[in-house]
Amino acid sequence: MLPLRPVARLSVIGLALYTFSAPPQRLVVMGPAQTVVTRNPLIGVHTRLTDEVEEWKVQRTLEMVREMGSPWIVEYFPWGYYESVQGRYDWTHPDMVIEHALNQGLRVIARIDFVPQWARPEETTYRYLDRDHFADYAAFVGAFVARYRGRVEHVVIWNEPNLAFEWGYRTPDPEAYTELLRLAYEAAKEADPDVQVLAAGLAPTLAPPGSEWGLDDLLFLQAMYDAGAAPYFDGLAIHAYGLTFPPDDPPDPEQINYSRAELLREVMVRNGDEHKPAYITEGGWNDHPRWTKAVRPYQRIAYTVRAFEKAREEWPWCEAVALWAFRYPWPQHTYQDYYTFVSPEFVAKPVYQDVRHYAAGEPYEYLEEMP
Repeated sequence: MLPLRPVARLSVIGLALYTFSAPPQRLVVMGPAQTVVTRNPLIGVHTRLTDEVEEWKVQRTLEMVREMGSPWIVEYFPWGYYESVQGRYDWTHPDMVIEHALNQGLRVIARIDFVPQWARPEETTYRYLDRDHFADYAAFVGAFVARYRGRVEHVVIWNEPNLAFEWGYRTPDPEAYTELLRLAYEAAKEADPDVQVLAAGLAPTLAPPGSEWGLDDLLFLQAMYDAGAAPYFDGLAIHAYGLTFPPDDPPDPEQINYSRAELLREVMVRNGDEHKPAYITEGGWNDHPRWTKAVRPYQRIAYTVRAFEKAREEWPWCEAVALWAFRYPWPQHTYQDYYTFVSPEFVAKPVYQDVRHYAAGEPYEYLEEMP
């Protein structure tokens, strides 16, 4: 054997040193199945584990959700992540997330969107889905539902199609979205007749017809019904952000607040869908110190707790209130960080602590100390 050159010898030594000095991988043990203990079975959060790589962080996130007293999570499962090559699925990450969620006793609402590159024209965004690929999206929904049959009971078809951004920077099209919903519904029901298919949560907006940004959510929902959407969803996802208004602020078609959910419900009832439930899959308040749409931290706590209680007391048609957003894998360095309940380092914020106390029927820890 020829002797190693000095540079090669140093490389081998360096590799050995790295191998033996690298920190060990954190052991993840599933443990016995858990149960959520809560006084309000509607409590939920949007977990955003999509880009969380380390399994122990997925597990710890979902443990903290359970410990807060939340039986529901909404999780985002991007089509483009799991079918980057047409017909070839990689379920590694969703398998992990769903397994840990179920182990913690949580119910998963799966939101499915994000267009893979092969299913859209060049120089378009991952929100751009044309009619030529509606069937491809539906096929993925069917594959997802089949894989998690009996484990994931709810799927949301797309996200905020009434916004131009979410519709690939195109004019929102209720008729086209209804066609997408129909195809996805049929594929999902073929895979699992018991799965609950939810129409997409619409962005709360007052944008009038013809706006380049979007379309009023109340108008968009009615246009869906006019296009024949009613047979193709089992429930409606709702986005209910409070902005600067308290949760008991009355509903008003000219105002965006938490109670706007009641107006969407009225659209459902007018169209004969009073028997269908609704699920708040995004919503809540932000306590950024300088954002004009934010509230004070003590207001956020009080409004959040009241939002859960209001739905429990007054909205018999509401199955879950999953607020945005439990935790991000890393800081966003924007006002978005002030929507979270837990920091990327798993530090529980005061809003988390008081929701936990509320769910357990205990005295509040922070709210009682604030003005």
